[in-house]
Amino acid sequence: VQLQASGGGLVQAGGSPRLSCEVFRNIGSPKAVGWFRQGPGKEREFMAAVSWNGGRIYYEDFVKGRFTISRDNAKNTVYLQMNKLQPDDTGVYYCAEDARPGGWPPREFNNWGQGTLVTVSS
Repeated sequence: VQLQASGGGLVQAGGSPRLSCEVFRNIGSPKAVGWFRQGPGKEREFMAAVSWNGGRIYYEDFVKGRFTISRDNAKNTVYLQMNKLQPDDTGVYYCAEDARPGGWPPREFNNWGQGTLVTVSS
């Protein structure tokens, strides 16, 4: 299984980019996917997760109301719609799969994608 994040780039403050995480899977069923980010000089932080069928969604408090996670299993893709970005949102954004299906929200992840850089200019 491989996950590939895309959609990053240079964004002006206030912008609303959408990130994509494509899941390349040869066997097995879809799993919950989470989005993370790591800002310059900061630790990686968990932001949101969506269950395997999109029926359950979880957000950390700092993104609630501003970011929206969704998925389209027909396209094997998980999305992160980000709104009103600020320079503090600058960082590398990663997606990963739930490593221990069965619990909610997921807390262990594997199959990390390579990340996509989002740079927010003021």
